[in-house]
Amino acid sequence: MLSNLLAVLPLVVAFALNESNREAYYQAVQEDEFLEWATVWAFAVAAVVFAVAAVRQKRSTGALPWFLAGVGLFCFFVAGEEISWGQRVLGYRPPVYFLEQNFQQELNVHNVVDTSLRKLSLKAVILGYGVVLPLLALVPPVRRLFGRMAVVAPTWTLAPAFLVSFYTYQAYPFKFTGEVVELMLGMAFLFAALHAAETHGGRADESGRRLGRLALVVAIIGALGLSAAALSRRQRGADPAILEAVAAETAALESDFLTMARRNRGRSVTKCGLHKRVFSFVEKYDTDYLYEGAFAALTEQGLPEERAEFFLDPWNSPYWIRDKCSRRQGRRIIFVYSFGPNRKRESSEWEVRGDDIGMTIFALEP
Repeated sequence: MLSNLLAVLPLVVAFALNESNREAYYQAVQEDEFLEWATVWAFAVAAVVFAVAAVRQKRSTGALPWFLAGVGLFCFFVAGEEISWGQRVLGYRPPVYFLEQNFQQELNVHNVVDTSLRKLSLKAVILGYGVVLPLLALVPPVRRLFGRMAVVAPTWTLAPAFLVSFYTYQAYPFKFTGEVVELMLGMAFLFAALHAAETHGGRADESGRRLGRLALVVAIIGALGLSAAALSRRQRGADPAILEAVAAETAALESDFLTMARRNRGRSVTKCGLHKRVFSFVEKYDTDYLYEGAFAALTEQGLPEERAEFFLDPWNSPYWIRDKCSRRQGRRIIFVYSFGPNRKRESSEWEVRGDDIGMTIFALEP
């Protein structure tokens, strides 16, 4: 019961925050904040615990622990994919293939896959591993077959957590629900790993020790998530020359968008609600002028060709364009910006904030 409640807790907190303070919720679900880092650590620790469970299964049964090892590798893969294998942390530039084919312009595989296929695969993992497999294991003949095949199903008592994750992802009740579901799954896989390690540990612990172990692991995940998020807020590479270059590059992008607006009879080429990486914007809306404008011309002053081609800032993160408006307030703002030295978004929907660096293209205040 406690495992299920802890796995579902992120959804409860996210729902309450989204209803009470949307700006705080928006910041909480950004990359390199606590939510993402807690997800990374949940899957990473689950990978380690699954490895321990695999070793214990080998010792206790003599069978090749291929299934537990495979699930552990899956958890390790998810943890790496979640932080794009350290790209934002280290600030390196991914290979051209990922800059072209990955809509996030990051070094991860899952965003190269078609969106519908990616969503279908995630749903299949949630239901297949977390619900169908443990229910099948309740059938004696199937359980014996799993034993001969060295397949270790998660405990059926975690099925509610996986079902809530599936339903939440299916319903998608608010923006960035996927980020919340990822943490829920990370916790569910972690608890499944703990159960597998305990099952093959050779002894059954009393409930008090099991609850204490569960609380300790959750506390460790929370501490690691908070620490990693805090470290990611520290500025890195805030060299004055680099900051000057970013100011020149955002000014060039502002000039390019204004030029396109003039060519469009004075109307903006963006639309209300748009928020995209500049490269994604160019590709989707066929605004090829940006490949030849003031930003591209900066290559004559030393801007690397690859950064110019994919609209990357000096920290190899994408430049973004946002068009935010409210008809009720009679307000609209269009700005282009970089995540800045710490390589994480701190800007709100209406203004450039934190160490983000940007340029306002158009502003209409009430």
